[in-house]
This record gives sequence, structure tokens and C-alpha cells, in this order.
Amino acid sequence: MQHHLAPTTGNGESKTRPHFVLVPFLAQGHMIPMADMAVLLAERGARVSIITTPVNVARTEAVVRRVRRAGIAVEFVELTFPCAESGLPEGCERIDLLPSYELLKQFHDATGLLRHPLTQHLRAQRQPPTCMIADSCNPWTKGVAEELRMPYLLFHGPSCWNMLCARMILRHKIYEQIGDPFEPFDVPGLPHRLEISMAQTAWFITMPGWEKFREEVWEAETAADGFVINTFEALEATYVECYSRDAKGKKVWTIGPLSLSNQDPDDKAARGNKASVDKHRILLWLDEKAPRSVVYVSFGSIVRHSPAQVLEIGRGLEASGQAFLWVIKEVDASSPEVEKWLSCGGFQERVGDKGLIIKGWAPQAAILSHPAVGGFVTHCGWNSVVEAVSEGVPMATWPHFSSDQYINERLIVDVLRTGVAVGVTVPDAHVSAEEIEKAVLRLMDGGEKGEERRERARELGRKAKEAMEVGGSSYANVTQLIHYASHHDQARG
Repeated sequence: MQHHLAPTTGNGESKTRPHFVLVPFLAQGHMIPMADMAVLLAERGARVSIITTPVNVARTEAVVRRVRRAGIAVEFVELTFPCAESGLPEGCERIDLLPSYELLKQFHDATGLLRHPLTQHLRAQRQPPTCMIADSCNPWTKGVAEELRMPYLLFHGPSCWNMLCARMILRHKIYEQIGDPFEPFDVPGLPHRLEISMAQTAWFITMPGWEKFREEVWEAETAADGFVINTFEALEATYVECYSRDAKGKKVWTIGPLSLSNQDPDDKAARGNKASVDKHRILLWLDEKAPRSVVYVSFGSIVRHSPAQVLEIGRGLEASGQAFLWVIKEVDASSPEVEKWLSCGGFQERVGDKGLIIKGWAPQAAILSHPAVGGFVTHCGWNSVVEAVSEGVPMATWPHFSSDQYINERLIVDVLRTGVAVGVTVPDAHVSAEEIEKAVLRLMDGGEKGEERRERARELGRKAKEAMEVGGSSYANVTQLIHYASHHDQARG
């Protein structure tokens, strides 16, 4: 259990507690860990302001409950999101709410328009902010921190491994040397070999029209005073060291897994959003299954599947013979073809109680921590990966699009050796039922290789929990982060 930490001077006298300003990128997978970070810092004695918008604050129910219960200093600052000015439909204040990803550029431009209102809000504070921690997808925040002369830290939502790869690609401008997006190349400057293609890297590195954003990201990366990452030393120590060294010795604070920052069952179940199915029904269903016998299938908040792909997933799960808990997005489940197949095609009758389908949002952290879950078919988004790692659950990796997913897959399968690859090498590839069945059977394999993979996963889970406990590496890094903010001279330059 974590204790409150009051910032002190060197002689033990109490100082004014630091005030962190957290600026998450407005996407579900970015907001969830930053909200966890806010509570973690506040529980240790800091004051925290989370910058958000009216639509997004509604997704923080579990966080608000924790804040009220603990009586800690977390404030949600709601800025008006400039939908109309940016040509976006009203209410599109988060990436997964966009009707089309063709609006992604407009959405990013709209977030940049928050600079002026954020600066005005921070200037009006009686106690000037002590430190800004901004998502690296919000490079416009650099100007706010410089204008207000406060320390500027970047929060990297993806793994340190992924960010190190992106840093090397940007530093060496590999994107200017590779013409074919599917041509494999070795990423320079890494502690071991990694061969990928440009199609498997972050979308903004290669996508036409994003050149200015790419430059702004690199400028913010270069200007940052340090970096905060949702990982832990036992998982990525080598990459943290390389990252810090390439950033000229700037500090990298590993403070995760942030999903372990709160173990209250109700809060875990509501982490990120309210579940579409009553959590007690889900847990009762899992309670009836043997330990490590259920494969959990979910692809994050943004990935969308065609009706044909949804049907192939269902057929592959059915053919595997494994018990499964399958999350289908509402937008995917609502297509006439999928609805007909699920209700009239005999699928649910054939699988019976062996399969449970959730249409919408699932309480992922609560599911992964259940003893019945023995494997996770995932898109390899970092939140999902680190949640699985924290609970010692092996993974079947199925990257869907260019971001951090393909690079995270290499970490899981090749380095940590806690997962098996479905076999996808290009974005938006169609995967057959046979390929899904094969991956699930490999994942749930009860043989020697499967047991070795499970033991490696269990060991990482133990180390993840140790990192967050008093005396652990992440606990110590939170202490150092608060100390840094408490003592850093606000006058910059």
C-alpha cells in the first residue's frame, strides 16, 4: 500500500507541494494511463491538474471516485474543444469518436488550438504550476511550457522500446532513405538487431501531409527536460538506458505498470469506461472456468473490423475448441451481417457456455487479473500489453495498423518470449479462421514450450508488482519525480 509523501527540503522542512499539469492526448489509450498517473502523484502528496474536455471528462468515473474517496488534490480542467473551428462534427473530442480517420489530421490540428486557452488557464492560477507532463502526441505543449518557464517532461504512452526505435528513425531520417514502405531495413542505434519496414512504424513518420507534425514531435522530444514512461525497469532496463544515453543523459522515469496503481475491484472494472455488460456476470462466468483455460480476445478502443473479419475471428475461436471471452466493438457488432450471423447462424448455440461475447467496452484489467484467463489475443497496443504483462498472461500478437503495435510485437515474441505471433506483417491484413485457430492453439498449448512461455509471463508479472510496491523501482521513480518537480528552478534558460 502506498503512503502519502509530503515534499520536503534538505533539512526536513515542508515545502509547498508541487503542482503537476498533465496534458494527455485525446485518445482513450492515452488518457487512461495519464489519469492513473495523476492519482498516483496525488496520492504521494502532489497537486495535479488534468487538462481535458467536456466529452472526455465523462470517461473518468473511476478516477473521480478514487479522488473523492482518497481526498487527494486532482483537478479536471475542461477546455472547450474547437470542433467547429476545425471542421469537425460536434462532440468529436476523442479519436475513437471520429466518424472517419480521414479527419485525423483535422483532429490533431484542433488539439493544437488548445494552446492559448491552456496558457490563459495556467497563468490565472494562484500557485504557478511546477511542472508540465505532456503526451508526446501533443508537441504544441512545448510552447506553453516555454512561455510559462516551467520544466517540460514528455509522457510516452508506448513502450520505451518503441520510442527508442522511433527516436533512431527520426534522428537518422530513415524515412528519407527508404522508397518502398514495405522494404525491410535495420533500425540503427539499437542494442540488438531489429528489422522492420516503414509500413510498420508510427504513421506520422511516413504519411504524406504530416511532415510538419513530425518536425514538431522531434523538436518537443529534443526540448524536453526528461521523459516519463508507463513501463518498469525489469521489463525494459536496456532500452531505458539507451534512450537516456541518446537523449544526452536526460532522465527517464519509469513509473509503471500504471494499471497496477489501484487494486480496488470496482475501479479496475470501470477503468477507462463503464463496461457494456455487468461485471458480475463476466466474473461469475469466469469463476466457472478452470484456471488458465480461457482465451481473452480484444483489440483496444480504435481498431475496427470488417464484417467478414469478425466472422473469421468467431469461426477461428469456435474451431480452436478453447473457452473464450470475445470483445466485439459496438460498431462492428451492429453490422447486419454480423448481427445475423451471431443471432441466426447458430454460432452461439454451437459454442454454448464455452464462449462469452461482450459487445462494447469490457473491464479489461479485471478480466486479465482473473485466474481463469490463460491467454490474450491482442492488437499489441501498449496499454493492453503492459496490463497482460502485469497479470502474467501470455499473448497472441495481432498488430493492426502502423503505430507502436508491430514493434511491441517484436518485444513480446522475440525478446520477452511471452507470446506467439498470429503472422500479420502488413497493416489491415485479413486473417483467416484457420490462422486464428492455429494462433490460439499455440497460445494455449499445454506442452513444454507453452509451459515455459507461461512461466516467463508469470515471472514478469511478479516483477511488475514488485516495481509498484514500496521499495520497488517504479515507486522510487515516482518519489524522484516529485522531488524533481519540488526542487527544480522554475526559471528556465
